[in-house]
Amino acid sequence: METCWEEAGWERLAPGVARRRLPEWDETVGVVVGRTDILVVDTGATLRAGAELRALITRLTGRRPTRIALTHPHFDHVLGSAAFAGCQVYGAMGMDELLRRERETLREDAIRHGVEQNAATEAVDHLVGPHHLVSGELTLDLGDRQVLLANVGPGHTAHDLAVLVPGRPEVVFCGDLVEESGTPQAGPDAIPGRWPAALDRLLALGGPDARYVPGHGSVVDAGFVRAQRDELAARFGVSL
Repeated sequence: METCWEEAGWERLAPGVARRRLPEWDETVGVVVGRTDILVVDTGATLRAGAELRALITRLTGRRPTRIALTHPHFDHVLGSAAFAGCQVYGAMGMDELLRRERETLREDAIRHGVEQNAATEAVDHLVGPHHLVSGELTLDLGDRQVLLANVGPGHTAHDLAVLVPGRPEVVFCGDLVEESGTPQAGPDAIPGRWPAALDRLLALGGPDARYVPGHGSVVDAGFVRAQRDELAARFGVSL
């Protein structure tokens, strides 16, 4: 996997595990390749981004992705999902209802952040929400490896899902619970008072030696996540 994926603009994180930082919003998408299944973590901000992502993964693996994990319900992480027809989609408990109820808000948010109006409307009209909801933890069997989905929020949103890929090293896809390229964004749907505790759960999930993959920015270590937890606690007046 290593050479061809890196040449195609992906960053190798562990055997069979890679991520890519997309242009425009610098959102991270991930992929975990198993013997029988391929898991994609987040799908980009538009149908076009999702279609390009799916085509690239299919070309590099010789197989089509089969499963998607959505880390949280923001436009830049979910609006490419409809390009993955036939995939089983996983999200935190309640995310399906939120995406049905807040479609217009999602469309307006995408447009406000620079997605072209027709592209945003098309993506929202064809949006695919989670088929499987994670309340605590859920293990996915990809054939020769298992991946753990963990509902570690709320924090950045009310529906934050982390993806743990066991191995050496262990890899944790954090969504926007962790951001490296800027200050973590707390929008109107954030739950700041519980965000530091969500990062404690994230650290417990991955451990001290894991590679933590933020929703935006470079891969970080446990020390960075711990420092960001402390910064958020101070910012929002949360006692640790």
